[in-house]
Amino acid sequence: MKSKLEYVWLDGYTPTQSLRSKTLVRENFSGNLEDAPMWAFDGSSTEQAEGSDSDCLLKPVAIFPDPGRKNSFLIMTEVLNADGTPHVSNGRATIEEEDNDEDFWFGFEQEYFLWVPETDRPPGFPKDGFPRPQGPYYCSVGGSNAYGREIVEDHLDICLEAGVNVEGINAEVAAGQWEFQVFAKGAKRAGDETWVARYLLERTAEEYGLAIDWHPKPLGDTDWNGSGMHANFSNGVMRESGKEDTFNKICEQFGKNIERHISVYGADNDKRLTGAHETQAINQFSYGISDRGASIRIPFATVDDGWKGRLEDRRPASNADPYKVAAAIVKTTKEAGV
Repeated sequence: MKSKLEYVWLDGYTPTQSLRSKTLVRENFSGNLEDAPMWAFDGSSTEQAEGSDSDCLLKPVAIFPDPGRKNSFLIMTEVLNADGTPHVSNGRATIEEEDNDEDFWFGFEQEYFLWVPETDRPPGFPKDGFPRPQGPYYCSVGGSNAYGREIVEDHLDICLEAGVNVEGINAEVAAGQWEFQVFAKGAKRAGDETWVARYLLERTAEEYGLAIDWHPKPLGDTDWNGSGMHANFSNGVMRESGKEDTFNKICEQFGKNIERHISVYGADNDKRLTGAHETQAINQFSYGISDRGASIRIPFATVDDGWKGRLEDRRPASNADPYKVAAAIVKTTKEAGV
């Protein structure tokens, strides 16, 4: 029996990478990751090589059933140079092996806008002007408030069928804006699952003639919220500490490393992190209990559980690379020495 292996990777476009994929047909494929072969592609067509030396390699790193396609698998890959070293565009390689243990848990809240190519606006927006101000759209119900639910529901079902650990969905504060949440243990696995969920969302939107806009402020300088990828994280110490000081030390360490984080938290994030619309300014740092206008929110549940639980870094943009975000979070948390 022949199987289809859909190899998924990130291209070399800057400042924001795009997803790419191509299909390999294999006879009697076992369905195991270790049996998915290394594959090559033309890096000169993806901003990852010169035409005179164009071969790049795709190294399989995660495998999922490919919903809706018979005998098919999704193969998440990372890009290597022809000599087997990590390509400069390989965000997964920024996670050191010693920082990839399952002691670190991540929950990414991925916001995005559905986008209508014909109008170059989200569904629910007239061709000219704006709909009613934001307010009725968050977690909304009804045809005058929720736009694109059928796409979002299809995407959720497909992710669950693929085994991606999506934990929920909701309509967001702007018309046509939605969110899904992905949970995983280990920095690399969190990135793998988030990128595959993004890929499946892009592919689902294709079927409806829509696009996905990952830009953190696609509606420009208007009174509409941008899109983030809030990063919830914890390690064993945080989950068991029972001490407020543990969380304060971590937050203070994050405040000492603003540039480390902002540099990998997504392009054009300055248009979103303005100090308005539930954000802290990009060049400032703050933290607080239940404060959605802070850089890091200490969830009330963490406090209510006796200072055991997680933190939420609210700064990552919707277009940030979850691999790079996770790498920075692990590094700074470890530096806090807790």
